Amino acid sequence: MIDPKFNNAGLIPVIAQDYRTGEIRMMAWANREALKKTLETGYAHYFSRSRGKVWKKGETSGEVQRVREVRIDCDEDALIYVIEQNLNKACHTGERNCFFRSISGEKVSKPLPFEALFRLQEILKDRIEKKPPDSYTVQLVESGTDRVLQKFGEEAIECLIAFKNGIKKDIVSEAADMLYVFILALTLTNTDIKEVMEKLIERMR
Repeated sequence: MIDPKFNNAGLIPVIAQDYRTGEIRMMAWANREALKKTLETGYAHYFSRSRGKVWKKGETSGEVQRVREVRIDCDEDALIYVIEQNLNKACHTGERNCFFRSISGEKVSKPLPFEALFRLQEILKDRIEKKPPDSYTVQLVESGTDRVLQKFGEEAIECLIAFKNGIKKDIVSEAADMLYVFILALTLTNTDIKEVMEKLIERMR
């Protein structure tokens, strides 16, 4: 096992990266005790510089982070906790992650490309649950699962036609339409896109 290089204060920076979406949830510090508790319990522990003690993320809020893996950088002086965020709000402000502002101070809500499918499924689940008026997703879901599956077939055919025609902008547009209905079909069958990605990862070995 690698022995991390802690700084002069006995600390090492830790990035919490979401196992499911890949997004950076937060950054904090750990000392040897915090890292040891994280590895022993499987839940993220950090060191609070202001309070001068080790703390378990979510101990009072319920926003615990289950640690799937701990990674170390090439210089062995920074860590990544690959985590599953319990209630989906990692920041103490109530935001899903601590990096919700640009350097200009504006709030950032647009996901990055690698998050898109996972975040799309979160949005679809929210729409299905809350049923906002004038939502196309709600209208499609309320038309029945068979209609959703039919729509997926239609979009898949349109995507194939776009591939056949070889016009890139049409391929991109039709592929996006198909992926939308694909994720909706997964959602309606209680299938997490994470499960599909994990299966792909299995096949990469």
